[in-house]
Amino acid sequence: MEATLGPLLVVEDMPNVLELLEVTLSFHGYSVLTARNGQEALELVNTHYPSLVISDILMPRMDGYTMAYKLRTQPATRHIPIVFLSATYVTPEDKAFALSLGAVRFLEKPVDTEEFLLTIAEILTSLPLSQPDPLSELQFYHGYRERLEAKLRHKNAQIARTERLLLTVPASQKPAFETLLEEAYLHQKEIQLELSELFKLLNKN
Repeated sequence: MEATLGPLLVVEDMPNVLELLEVTLSFHGYSVLTARNGQEALELVNTHYPSLVISDILMPRMDGYTMAYKLRTQPATRHIPIVFLSATYVTPEDKAFALSLGAVRFLEKPVDTEEFLLTIAEILTSLPLSQPDPLSELQFYHGYRERLEAKLRHKNAQIARTERLLLTVPASQKPAFETLLEEAYLHQKEIQLELSELFKLLNKN
């Protein structure tokens, strides 16, 4: 089966997760390409047509939602199946938006290895898959804005909770919560930047 397949493209910005997915797939006989964000993935797709794209959603430079939209709006790449993996975008609304973009499956992190491998095998042995028509540009931008705004509200609430806890937790626990707060601030900034760029695009339309 593998001899007739193109490579699998794994898109993930966390090095440890990327390595785990690459090693797991390679060990089971798949040819694997890797990218650290959606922009790198699109560049790779232009030269190595993958049988399947496996992608995180929250990534720098270009996230998974935008990458999926761009793949689906190009006739040459429209039919490449996409599997999303995410620990952040996991609400029913997040998943529904992912499926509206043409994702064939949505798996939550941490990844269950057996479920992951079974899912990949099922998709590859069911090709070609029927997929919905691509969203219009305006549909994509509005749906994406709703997801980002919901995620920003959640992140703001998480930051407020962490800041309150830092005032009361024992000194021995403060470093762990300070690290959590730093990560939350970083994610908040990433989401705010994405929203800022999106509003610029919406204002042009």
